[in-house]
Amino acid sequence: MKSTEKYRPNVAMIIVSENYPQKKEIFIAQRNDLTDIWQFPQGGIDEGEEVEDALFREMEEEIGTKAAEIVAFYPEWISYDFPPKILKKMQPYKGQIQKYYLVKLSKDAKIDIHTKHPEFSDYKFVTVDDVLNLTAYFKKPVYEKVVQYFVKEGLL
Repeated sequence: MKSTEKYRPNVAMIIVSENYPQKKEIFIAQRNDLTDIWQFPQGGIDEGEEVEDALFREMEEEIGTKAAEIVAFYPEWISYDFPPKILKKMQPYKGQIQKYYLVKLSKDAKIDIHTKHPEFSDYKFVTVDDVLNLTAYFKKPVYEKVVQYFVKEGLL
């Protein structure tokens, strides 16, 4: 990465249902601003904020709950570039550099995507294969790498 290129620090979460590990149901949500784009919840890490604090803050902001526990995390930061359509509104960033977590919802977690600033119009729980078939093209290489890591580790 060139020193002039800026990547937005971000935390992303692969959320599994309370039925994990017996059932490996993965939460995915449809963006309300991009047609047919499904993704994992994610969000920026504020300056001075710890990554795990950002994880639970973003989870609550995006899906209305932080009733969950961390199962594992991807061992590296991983980045992707924004496509031209998104790049314009995300200046000065070229893309995002993310830390991924595998998170299990608690039995008492209540998902509500109709938050103060909703980012999603719908959500569902799907299989690993479905996640990779539904994701945006520009995020797919990252999703494949992270999901395959958790599969290889026996976690998905």
